[in-house]
Amino acid sequence: MVSDRHPKSAATPHATRVTRRWPLISGLAALVLTVLLGYLVMLRGGAGSAGAGSLAIDRAWLIWIDQFRGPILDMPALVLNYLGAGLTASLLIPALIVGALLVARRYWAAGYFFAATVLTGAAVQALKQLFERTRPQDILVTVDFGSFPSGHVANAAVMAMIFALLFPRFWVWALGAAYTLAMMLSRTYLEAHWLSDTIGALLLGSGIAVLVWTPLAAKLDGERRLPRGQH
Repeated sequence: MVSDRHPKSAATPHATRVTRRWPLISGLAALVLTVLLGYLVMLRGGAGSAGAGSLAIDRAWLIWIDQFRGPILDMPALVLNYLGAGLTASLLIPALIVGALLVARRYWAAGYFFAATVLTGAAVQALKQLFERTRPQDILVTVDFGSFPSGHVANAAVMAMIFALLFPRFWVWALGAAYTLAMMLSRTYLEAHWLSDTIGALLLGSGIAVLVWTPLAAKLDGERRLPRGQH
């Protein structure tokens, strides 16, 4: 028998009735679109060639955004580059978020965040190896191997979607969307990625966040509603 203090028992009827079908379909659709986009850009140029797989919109976007380069926008772009790279993105920020959720006794939420972010990071690296897409030529920052998809944007997208699902408030959605959009713009502004790299990463991070959330929806909702200490 489920205790009346169990997170799932405190979930709303809507959260309890979340079916596997529509979240599963939408999450899988996002992942399929990511892979199809990767194959499209690879077929258009071929792995390993200069500007490999760059679409017309990719080239046009870089030409358009180049006109805005200057000291005023360089700083925020470089700050976002730092936040989304290396140990800061892969260890420090996730550890702080998981730690905060554990302190708040949001144990299911902490596990959800950890699982979704780890899966996203692994998927990014797998797709980079699969498609081997060459980055734009005039990169303004230090980057690793593979252009598709953008690890910075995938990381931003999965975090934004996780927080939107954990804390369903308009301002959380708005901040998450703004942060993800800013990261997408900064990656192309710095010519670290093609525009299609960032779109693929947006689909990837969002899709994984939804897929991992689906079987946990009732527990996460109930945990949010229970008074602290009764999880």
